[in-house]
Amino acid sequence: MRTIFLACYAPHAVKGLIGGSDREAAVRALLESVGGKLESLMFTRGEYDIAVISEMPDQNTGVGLTMAIQASGAFTKITILEELDMNPVLAAAQKAVQVYEPAG
Repeated sequence: MRTIFLACYAPHAVKGLIGGSDREAAVRALLESVGGKLESLMFTRGEYDIAVISEMPDQNTGVGLTMAIQASGAFTKITILEELDMNPVLAAAQKAVQVYEPAG
């Protein structure tokens, strides 16, 4: 399952980054520790400081990894996006739209 992690560094983490820290190696090791794989790491300008594209074994692993990252206190905001296979999603939507009756 491909995932995209978007995150904003906390001030103390920015200080550590400025002091010198190989974040790509750290992220790669973290992902590999849970059976994931780093595809891309980008430092960004805008709403988020960093974007990580990775391959995860499953959704539970991605959520657990996000929880561990949040618990570290190194980030003030984390968003995880999961790639979807739209065929089963659309199949479910097509079934549901046939029977759903909105209120009112």
